[in-house]
Formats: sequence, structure tokens, C-alpha cells
Amino acid sequence: MPKSKSNNLSIHFIGIGGIGISALARWFLAQGWAVSGSDLTGSDLTTELKKEGVEIKIGHKKSNLPKEVTMAVYSNAITASSPGYIEFEEAEKTGIRPMSYPQTLGCLTEVYKTIAIAGSHGKSTTTALIGLTLKNSSIDPTIVVGTKLKELHGKNFHLGKTKWLVIEADEWRGAFLHYHPDIAVVTNIDKEHLDFYRDLNDLKKTFLKFLARTKSGGSLVLNRDDKNLFSLSPLITKIAKAGKLKVFWYSLKDKKTALKIKKSLQLPGLHNLSNAMAAATVTGRILKLKEGFILKELGKYQGAWRRMEYRGNMNPKTKVFDDYAHHPSEIKATLQAFREKFPKSNIVCVYQAHQAKRLKALYKDFIGAFSDADSLVFLPTYEVAGRDNKEKEFTSEKLAQDISKKEPEKKVVYLKNPQKIKSVVEELLTTNPYPLTTVVMMGAGTVVNYTPLLLS
Repeated sequence: MPKSKSNNLSIHFIGIGGIGISALARWFLAQGWAVSGSDLTGSDLTTELKKEGVEIKIGHKKSNLPKEVTMAVYSNAITASSPGYIEFEEAEKTGIRPMSYPQTLGCLTEVYKTIAIAGSHGKSTTTALIGLTLKNSSIDPTIVVGTKLKELHGKNFHLGKTKWLVIEADEWRGAFLHYHPDIAVVTNIDKEHLDFYRDLNDLKKTFLKFLARTKSGGSLVLNRDDKNLFSLSPLITKIAKAGKLKVFWYSLKDKKTALKIKKSLQLPGLHNLSNAMAAATVTGRILKLKEGFILKELGKYQGAWRRMEYRGNMNPKTKVFDDYAHHPSEIKATLQAFREKFPKSNIVCVYQAHQAKRLKALYKDFIGAFSDADSLVFLPTYEVAGRDNKEKEFTSEKLAQDISKKEPEKKVVYLKNPQKIKSVVEELLTTNPYPLTTVVMMGAGTVVNYTPLLLS
């Protein structure tokens, strides 16, 4: 991959609206490349990239590729049946070998000193905590994160001044197996992306492969409290010995450290405390920043886009939040955090299941994931283009019915038409015994688009 700045270097991104690939596009833009990209539909991200100087095309067609293009990069979601594949084929015809987003990011991990944060849950928050803490130190790394951060002017990318790189390392379709980190972090391993992995055992083996890709003499930072991860400790010890790696296990059972961090942290929830402990392990125990500085920086962080993000008020006594949680473990942890933050508030969770295959594979876990919500509104399942088939048996409507049977005291509503969300929530508020209400618009799909309907 060419590294030098030149106005003659041109790169095209297929599926540029993705949260990860758009950050990579910003890296190339910062290096002086001419950057273009296409996606099936427009979004806030494509609008932002256009303002920054990226040539954006909405819709996929052969002519989207610039005539003299040096590189073509495609989203990991692009397959032979995807609309964007027509541009993949066109790039090949011009003699260019298209690279996937993780392959291209993997090239950066070869030339940077890289901290890669993996895990089924908590990747974005942990990446943000590590990246932002280091950004305000002499290390100042380049950051590629799977969310927008206020501290990065609403972007998912920061161009640092040193040879350090902090990246979010996704396991979907084995993306993180293209990375070669100096420091590998794993927050947890859970039954996730079962549209790609056979089962939990297959996932565990893949995480071990990721850890084995850590550069010789590097470090592993691992969550001792996660039973699936800790069950791999004998195999991790072998990997560490073979690669001359140092292993750092962090745990909430380290009560002295956990208490210090909790006192400084603005983020509620045990899961966020655990994420902060991972960040403190990397920045303190490995990179040797001072404890006082780390605690101060961790304490500044108020959260990311669609992670317990406050959006405004529905009325003077009702706050509205967006959250990206879409897996049962994430839902449970997030609602527990809202309960911790607002103990005297009625919690209304508006949930849109993300991907029919996930809902089917984890259906029993979903039924028990909403216990900390007082009322529930379920929207139709968001079906991912190219990854989903119509699911007739395991639906959001059935989930609403089954939760209602299990918890008859809980008000549970299935709403076929999301445009009617405000009237449904207002009706739920009339039976509210609490003085205040917290509405959580939850899911990884389009539920965020309906939040403005609630805001006064």
C-alpha cells in the first residue's frame, strides 16, 4: 500500500457510509489522497464526508469508480450478492485488486504501534477511553473507533502526532484476524454474530487466533471476570509463551483499583467500570502514565454517540436517550446502568431488534434481558440487507407477547407503525407511578430515526 503523500494517489471506498470504513476514509484524506466513495443510501456520515472533501455517490454503479484510481476498498459487508459488488468487479477489470476494510486497516497495524480493542461488547467505549486518554498525553495516537465522539468533533477518527494507533477490532467475519497489534485487549466473549460463527466454541477459537497475532514482545489485556474468556487462560498462557507476550488480567474484584476508578467515572454501570479498568490497565500498567492523570481523563468521558446518549426532553419530567444495545447481554447491562443512574425514574424502553437471525439464535436470552425496564415498546425487527431472510416464527411481536406472559405486571406493547411512537409513550406515562421518566430508544437499526418524534 503506498504511504507517501501525493495528489496523484486516489482511493475509492465501496460502502463508505459504514462507521468503520468511513474512519479509514478519513485517514486517507488526512494523508492527502483523493478520496471517493459510494453507498446504497445516504446518511449523516456520507453528508459529513462530502463536506470534508470526499466525492460521494449514492447508489452503486460501475461509473462511480474514478478513471485513474490507485486503490479500491470495500466494506466487510459487501458480498457477491450485494449491490456494491458491481463496483468491486469494475475495480478488478481495471487491474486493481480490491481490499476489504479490515485488510486495509491491517496494513496500518503493520506500520503503526497498535493497540487493538476486541470483544463481543464494550469495544467502542473501551477504544474511546484508551484513545482519548492517550490523545491528551504525549503519546497522542491516531484513533479509529466505531462510534462518533464529541471529543473528536463528532467524528470517529483522530490523526495523532505519533506512531501509535488505537483501533476498534471487530470479530464479525473474522475482521480482526487481519490485524497485528502490539497491545491486544479483549473485553469479553459472548454468543454474537452467529450468522457467521457456528457456535460459542468457534468464537472462542477465533479470539485465540486474534491474540496469537499480537507482535512478539507485545502485551495482552484481558477481562478476568468474563467466564468465557477466562476459560481460555491455559491456551492463552501457551500463546503468550510462544510470542513472548506479557499478560495482564483486570478484574472488578480488584476492589481498591475499581473503587478509585468508580469514584472518578461519570459513566454508570458495572460494564462501563470494567471497560474503564481495561483502559487503566493499558494506559497505566503498560504505557506507564501516572494514575492521577488517568483517573482525571477517564472521569472526563461522558459517553459516545448512541451509547446512553441524552437527546433531549419529551416534557419537563421525561428525558429521552439513544442507545445502540442490540444483544441481550448489552441490553441487560445498559438497562441496569440506567436504573443505577436514575433510581427514582420510570424506565420506558423502546426496542428494535437488530437482525432476524440474532433474534432467533438468542431468543430465550432476549426474553430475560429487559427486567430493569418498567415498560416496553417493541418495534418491528430491523432486517439487515444481504444478511437476513424473513423470520415468521421468532418476531418482535412474539417477543412482546412472551415477555408479557413472563412478567404480567409489566406494560408491554408491540407497535407495528413506529410513526405512532409518541402517542404510545404518552399513554404509558399516564400509568407511571414515578415522578420522573427515562425513555430509552434502543437498538442498532433505524430506531434512532424515530427519536426526534418524541422530543418537544
